[in-house]
Amino acid sequence: MKHLAAYLLLTMGGNSSPSAEDITAVLAAVGIEADNGRVETLLKEVSGKDINELIAEGSSKLASVPSGGAAVAATSAAAAGPGDAAAAPVAEEKAEEKEESDEDMGFGLFD
Repeated sequence: MKHLAAYLLLTMGGNSSPSAEDITAVLAAVGIEADNGRVETLLKEVSGKDINELIAEGSSKLASVPSGGAAVAATSAAAAGPGDAAAAPVAEEKAEEKEESDEDMGFGLFD
């Protein structure tokens, strides 16, 4: 990820085709040692491709990935049926009790 980030920084800065040395220099500037194998693999994967098209393609792929959250919880609650709806508040109360017990650990953050 850090190698890709360095590549993207270089392209955003105007370097349309960063070299391995460019990526290594960016990473070295922030104290990170570059993995030459990963840099070479990255450059092979993006060679001859427009970075904006790659980003658009990746965004469209990510849009199809379910991210969970409220939609999944609402769907599972609806699928559980009315008989199981009464059991859900009990489970939530138990979870809240556990959270409260974690608050008092015998010391304060700023003591």
